[in-house]
Amino acid sequence: MRNPLLLMTFFAALGASASHAQLVRTLPANGKVGELAGQQHPFPLVQISNKVVRLAPGGLIYDQENRTIVHGSLPESASVLFVVDANGDVSRLYLLRPEELARLERAAGR
Repeated sequence: MRNPLLLMTFFAALGASASHAQLVRTLPANGKVGELAGQQHPFPLVQISNKVVRLAPGGLIYDQENRTIVHGSLPESASVLFVVDANGDVSRLYLLRPEELARLERAAGR
């Protein structure tokens, strides 16, 4: 009786520690790095690297924890990775963590 209880406690502790691990995201290879900057523009517009672009219909914005957020929750400035669709609209926008930005810059040879 004692062993199953000990085993259950071990797996519960293992699950609790795994849930606090940092999420490693797979970012799209065709994304472009930019800087979300300036004032908030009305939906569906965002300013990336001094250029105002439009969010595509159904476009998604992901925060640093890979949760989808709405346009009104965008910070005033942040490093981003964005994907442009065939119309030139931003279909996906990722707010980057510092380690993700460093990884992308190393991969680009900057």
